[in-house]
Amino acid sequence: MARYTREDIEKMAKEENVKFVRLQFTDILGTIKNVEIPISQLGKALDNKMMFDGSSIEGFVRIEESDMYLFPDPDTWVIFPWTAEKGKVARLICDIHNADGTPFGGDPRNNLKRILKEMEELGFTTFNIGPEPEFFLFKLDENGQPTLELNDSGGYFDLAPTDLGENCRRDIVLELEEMGFEIEASHHETAAGQHEIDFKYADAITACDNIQTFKLVVKTIARKHGLHATFMPKPLFGVSGSGMHCNLSLFKGNENVFYEKGAKLDLSENAFHFIAGILKHSINFTAVTNPTVNSYKRLVPGYEAPCYVAWSAKNRSPLIRIPASRGMSTRVEVRSVDPSANPYLAMAVLLKAGLDGIKNKLTPPAAVDRNIYVMTKEERIEEGIADLPATLAQALDLLKTDDVILSALGEHIVEHFLEAKEIEWDMFRTQVHPWEREQYMSTY
Repeated sequence: MARYTREDIEKMAKEENVKFVRLQFTDILGTIKNVEIPISQLGKALDNKMMFDGSSIEGFVRIEESDMYLFPDPDTWVIFPWTAEKGKVARLICDIHNADGTPFGGDPRNNLKRILKEMEELGFTTFNIGPEPEFFLFKLDENGQPTLELNDSGGYFDLAPTDLGENCRRDIVLELEEMGFEIEASHHETAAGQHEIDFKYADAITACDNIQTFKLVVKTIARKHGLHATFMPKPLFGVSGSGMHCNLSLFKGNENVFYEKGAKLDLSENAFHFIAGILKHSINFTAVTNPTVNSYKRLVPGYEAPCYVAWSAKNRSPLIRIPASRGMSTRVEVRSVDPSANPYLAMAVLLKAGLDGIKNKLTPPAAVDRNIYVMTKEERIEEGIADLPATLAQALDLLKTDDVILSALGEHIVEHFLEAKEIEWDMFRTQVHPWEREQYMSTY
């Protein structure tokens, strides 16, 4: 990640004819929010003097304590390449602070920094994350509204003319690279209209910032192609959903602490402890890593999404896979996370779970190298393989039972996250859906 001083930012803004700056942050539900200021106010923003009404943001504060400050992170300065026509627009990602200047406990970015400090107290310096967010492209109608018509009929690794999203993907990659992303791969995914663009791993805060920026760029460029990009986990029945596999590793300085040459699988004890911590807490953090009603339509057998708690160095059906690369690239891939997750909250609970495994020297169960999807329920029980939650309601109930995961979120976020998600579930539960009418209107 680039390191910028105030002077760097002011110089680039002048040289690049920047006219507006978006001060961005993320609410508890993972939605990007922003306040746009004219370039004349950049100095005030960099002095941390920009205020906003926190009571208007989902899950932040009550109306009687609404004044909050935006603290821009200078290292997140980016000029949007597609805004050059009438003066460019830049952005700074901000942390949220209370009126007294202290970090706001309901800010997901601040909250992740809190868990990273716990990591550092255990002697680790960096938590690296390599995310793999998938998305679908749908056509827009004549009014610019998304339809359910896919833009292609391609499959995994297909290319034009079958993959009609290729040009859109290519433009997305070009824009991302111009903004400083290092793109490693871009390809069509399994389902028609489904795509993946992989970018290089980064430290936790940068990776989460990148995920949010990635979503914004994908949606913006897709619309220029007459398409709607969605990170909804399961937009269509009968095809694969969209995941966001997360490749995780811990470092001490330049040393990857998950790697130990000559050990079992060339993995260190810390790697096995970390795996055990993820497995122990996985059913309880699923409400955070898979936070929508729709998320649980993806976590079903038969579509390559993990719905069972297990790990393997070979098998892609368990929750955790250990990719073959070793040395500096040794990592733990958590496959259940989906792109509707708030990345800052998801990475906080994943890190907290893994650190719990390290602190308590937990041992993972034996690896499961069979295809779990073809195992019977009795076989899974015999192997000690638990199921992930089947609904958001079940996931929320499980979240409430786990003090480690609750502490990873903090009291403020827990309270408002649960409130919002219980309302979401209740709205879904009480709605009458087309499937019900199709099944029951004539029968009863």
